[in-house]
Amino acid sequence: MNTFLGMPAAPPRSPYGTGNLRGERTFPEAAHDELRNGQLRRNLGRATRTIRAKRLHVTGELPDWEQLRDAGSAIKTDTMNRLPELLEQLERKVTEHGGTVHWARDGAEANEIVTRLVKATGSSDVIKVKSMATQETGLNEHLEAAGITPYETDLAELIVQLAHDRPSHILVPAIHRNRDEIRQIFLKEIPGVDPGLDNVPAHLAAAARAYLREKFMTTKVAVSGANFAIAETGTLSVVESEGNGRMCLTLPDTLITVMGIEKVLPRYSDLEVFLQLLPRSSTGERMNPYTSMWTGVTPGDGPQDFHLILLDNGRTAALADTIGRAALNCIRCSACLNVCPVYERTGGHAYGSTYPGPIGAVLTPQLAGMHAAKDDPNSSLPYASSLCGACFDACPVKIDIPSLLVELRHQNTEQSGTTAEKLAMKAAAAVMSRPKLFTAAQRASGLGRAVAGRDGTISRLPPPLNGWSDSRDTAAPPRRTFRSWLASEEGAATMRAAAAYDSSRQEDEK
Repeated sequence: MNTFLGMPAAPPRSPYGTGNLRGERTFPEAAHDELRNGQLRRNLGRATRTIRAKRLHVTGELPDWEQLRDAGSAIKTDTMNRLPELLEQLERKVTEHGGTVHWARDGAEANEIVTRLVKATGSSDVIKVKSMATQETGLNEHLEAAGITPYETDLAELIVQLAHDRPSHILVPAIHRNRDEIRQIFLKEIPGVDPGLDNVPAHLAAAARAYLREKFMTTKVAVSGANFAIAETGTLSVVESEGNGRMCLTLPDTLITVMGIEKVLPRYSDLEVFLQLLPRSSTGERMNPYTSMWTGVTPGDGPQDFHLILLDNGRTAALADTIGRAALNCIRCSACLNVCPVYERTGGHAYGSTYPGPIGAVLTPQLAGMHAAKDDPNSSLPYASSLCGACFDACPVKIDIPSLLVELRHQNTEQSGTTAEKLAMKAAAAVMSRPKLFTAAQRASGLGRAVAGRDGTISRLPPPLNGWSDSRDTAAPPRRTFRSWLASEEGAATMRAAAAYDSSRQEDEK
């Protein structure tokens, strides 16, 4: 008897409409509005220029910087090639040290697990730090719907939360806000803040510190992310600049860490590479002011109940794509955002996802798909790039983002069915493959000179070509085509002269 088990199904992506992996508008639509925000562009330009300069300075100090990038890339590639076994090893080690490991297929399942664990403690408050994964899943909104109040403790994430805003940068979520805006947010949202608060950074930080200190001392449950997890030892690590993460990771009785499955590393010694790459690439610092590491539960020291939630949410689907899996090597340093001319002008909100910028344009479509619904906004993300290559040059683990974007554009085209662009390309192929038809088309194109302006360009083309002319001018066709010039007496004389010149040079070289 033969048994047919069926063809293997493609790994699932993040469900449509859950979490924050899809915007409501396409990138061009959202970017059009953001580009008109002059204050946003000034804030972004100032911040990204500062971070770029610092990064170039500290990476230039290391004679083996390129070798470090090679090592980081090799370690992450090896990790992705054997991710299942490393995750199982991590689970064993965390369990051996008193922790509990949960597996979440998607964001909705991760949110349910966190909510259940928090309710089991009897707490109605949660302090949070450094977790893009929970922003990706929409955990805060889910907790609030369940009657649990989350408090962000990273300063930038606190600003975003108090402003009822969304993060716009991987490393500096409030990069789109300036000091005056932050002052107004604190005056409006922080209870008991000094009404005379000014916009001096130290004074703003002091106001946030006073507000958060009480939360640290009274809240019994914390939710964190993780920069790295070590399969060899079961160790988790969070790197940060303020110390608020250290407070979250040590003071509460219960610690819940939500981590994307790609964050695992094989060996403890691998941290030697990434703790040099990450701070230099992200903040332009030689090392992180605070690097916290913990392994399970230690009696009498730190949280006595530790839970690790391993989040898939489309990562297995990205891993199954032999080309796209390279995006999972990302260590969330944000270096690609800081050098991207598109991001610098539009900001992070135009991307509609928790992950903006070049890496977001690659990662988001792989996690959530590009064709989950008609006119899916994610299908526009691979085109949110000039393909200048600056992101590839800046990436500490050498992710070839431009090539991945081109591949995603190819995948999008293949999945889009019949479009105006495809019909236009078929028509062009039919014309160019027939010499007489191509010659006639060249002659007909000369009529375009009649609608050109005095500057020799055509500012508006008819549909479906108006998508091109909406953002750029088109050069008017030349008075004479190359083929007609070549067939003329002038062209023939030029070619004879060129041949004679080349012949004389060859004689001289002899």
